[in-house]
Amino acid sequence: MRTIAEVLPQQLVGWLKVARGLPYHGKRRRCPVCGWSSNRFRAAGRERRPDAQCAFCSALERHRLVWVFLQRKTDLFDGRDKVVLHVAPERCLESRLRERLGKSYLTADLHSPHAMVKMDITDIRYPDESFDVIYCSHVLEHVQDDGRAMRELHRVLRRTGWAILLVPIKAAKTFEDPTITDPKERIAVFGQADHVRNYGPDYVDRLRDAGFAVSVTTAADLLDRNTATLMGLSAGGGEIFYCTKA
Repeated sequence: MRTIAEVLPQQLVGWLKVARGLPYHGKRRRCPVCGWSSNRFRAAGRERRPDAQCAFCSALERHRLVWVFLQRKTDLFDGRDKVVLHVAPERCLESRLRERLGKSYLTADLHSPHAMVKMDITDIRYPDESFDVIYCSHVLEHVQDDGRAMRELHRVLRRTGWAILLVPIKAAKTFEDPTITDPKERIAVFGQADHVRNYGPDYVDRLRDAGFAVSVTTAADLLDRNTATLMGLSAGGGEIFYCTKA
C-alpha cells in the first residue's frame, strides 16, 4: 500500500503534518530530528508510553537520541565521503540522512519494497570492508541467528569504520527459545509476534564475540537534565551501542 507521501503532492503532505500537530502546539518539547516544537510528544507503543513520539516527524525516543549522538559524537556529517549502510531504514531518519549524505547512502531491508536493496543481514552480498558506517536499529531481535548477522555486519564494515547496532534491552539477561513460534506466545514472552528474543545487558558480550569493540552511551551521557526533558528523553531512550573493529 502506498503512503500518503507517495500519493499527494509534497506541499500538501507538509500541510497535513502541520494540521496533525496543531493539538500539540507549544514550546515544552523540541524534536532534535525535525526541529519542531510542541507542548508534548504523542503517546506511543504497545504499552502506551507518554511523551514518546514527535507529532510532526514520528521520531520515537530512540530516534531522537541517536540523532543527537550522530551529530555530537560521530564524524557522519563532517563532509568527507563515506559509504553508509542503513538497515531497515526508519522514515523519520531516512529522508534526512539521504539529504545529508547523498549518493553514498544505501538503505537495505529484507522485506520492505521502499529500501534500495533487498538484504538478509545473515548473508550480506557485499565484499569485505564495503561500508564506512552501518546503522542497524531494532532489527537483531527479529533475527534467528543474530550471531551470524553480527559477524556479517562486522565483515562488511571497514577497519576504520563504525557501526551503531541498537536493540531494546528488556531483560536482566538475554533470553531466547527457538521452540517458541506461535505468534501469541511470542507476544506473551517477547512482546511482539516477530521478536525471537529479549536482550539483556549481555548483548554487549555478543557484539564482542562477533569481533566488535563496543562503547555504550545513554541520554544522561549526552544531555543535561533540562535538555533531556525538552527532547523527551528524561526517561532515557535506550542505549547507543557504538561498535568498531576490535
